[in-house]
Amino acid sequence: MTTLENRPSAALLVIDMQVGVIAGAHRREEVIANVRGLVERARLKRVPVVWVQHHDENLARESEDWRIAPDLAPDAADPLVEKAYGDAFEDTRLEDVLSSLGVGRLFVVGAQTDACVRSTLHGAFVRGYDAILVADAHTTEDLTKWGAPPPEQIIAHTNLYWTYQTAPGRIAGTLETADVDFTPTA
Repeated sequence: MTTLENRPSAALLVIDMQVGVIAGAHRREEVIANVRGLVERARLKRVPVVWVQHHDENLARESEDWRIAPDLAPDAADPLVEKAYGDAFEDTRLEDVLSSLGVGRLFVVGAQTDACVRSTLHGAFVRGYDAILVADAHTTEDLTKWGAPPPEQIIAHTNLYWTYQTAPGRIAGTLETADVDFTPTA
């Protein structure tokens, strides 16, 4: 269980599901559908849905590419955290948001698998959170022309190594969308 005291609640952390980030994403429609389904289930269970939105010189605030994908509609009550680094905890208000909600367990979805998703998973885990990667609800683009493996291999490798991630007092691992359970821990 999380090493964060008095934080039994879970949250769905949706990372960078922005128009420009997922434009060329692997299995884009499937991932969007899975994320949308998780968002709906979380809201029905009154589990916070926290949206993370990246910006940098290539992804300018308020641009069309910067906006959350139109197939995914953040609710006005959903916390939104802007970031400029891969790890969504780095120089943001994410920790304050999660602390105020009593969250110690994160279900992580979004883009890109090999950048912001991976960085945020590690960032959460070292900060004491239980960090569960939803195996069929994250994606990346094809970067093979720069020497990266194909997207399906990046996704499979990330799912593989996160399945076996361990540390004292914390839970990591992967679940399929259908197996996510937002029930609070004891």
